[in-house]
Amino acid sequence: MRKPILAGNWKMFKNTQETRELAAGLKSKVAQAGDREVVICPPFTSLAAAAAAIQGSSIKLGAQNMYWEDKGAFTGEISPGMLKEIGCSYVIVGHSERRQYFGETDETVNRKMKKAFSSGLLPIVCIGETLAEREGNATFKVLERQLREGIKDLAAAEAKQLVIAYEPVWAIGTGKTATPQQAEEAHAFIRKTIAGMYGEQMAGEIRILYGGSVKPDNIKELMGQADIDGALVGGASLEADSFSKIVNY
Repeated sequence: MRKPILAGNWKMFKNTQETRELAAGLKSKVAQAGDREVVICPPFTSLAAAAAAIQGSSIKLGAQNMYWEDKGAFTGEISPGMLKEIGCSYVIVGHSERRQYFGETDETVNRKMKKAFSSGLLPIVCIGETLAEREGNATFKVLERQLREGIKDLAAAEAKQLVIAYEPVWAIGTGKTATPQQAEEAHAFIRKTIAGMYGEQMAGEIRILYGGSVKPDNIKELMGQADIDGALVGGASLEADSFSKIVNY
């Protein structure tokens, strides 16, 4: 049985005071979610405030990005060691907004993913197709390329800890959501592709999250699908009430 993960990606929202308030609200509302993992991913400047606010709870801290070197002249970047020191256990890698706006490629995703593992962080590797790619019947081709290039060359012990987030780009922040059937079809394909890369047993252990306008009113049906193991939540994770309803689906 794969333990579900409900992760909130706060993107470029919440200053330190707002982070303290939201984290405190979540701490009181999701305390009973022992059969699932809850992760919050605030902006870099709010990570320390979040770490302090969730202390003593089961909520885990994640970052939205990282660089693949330990240190150096990389202005504006954050190292995995810095994230570990501040209390992070997860890091999002290759989000579609990073790919779209900041030039992330399958190669850089692969480098970041490997560095996350070697540094003691668990990567949440994001993949997904654009609307044009879906309408051009290229969804599976895109997902297979992103997987084969993005998660290649993993050791078995690392591969089974990997978390994949399937986020159809056309459903992020648009209010559009893939139907549970569309999401399950993509998740099943992802698991089959991973089985081809790392074997059936490994593929059965890897958790695959769905992201793309996840809300309290659609989480239960999404989570009812065989290959959906949780959610990477954007806008609905910015309020304690809505995110706690998703966690406690």
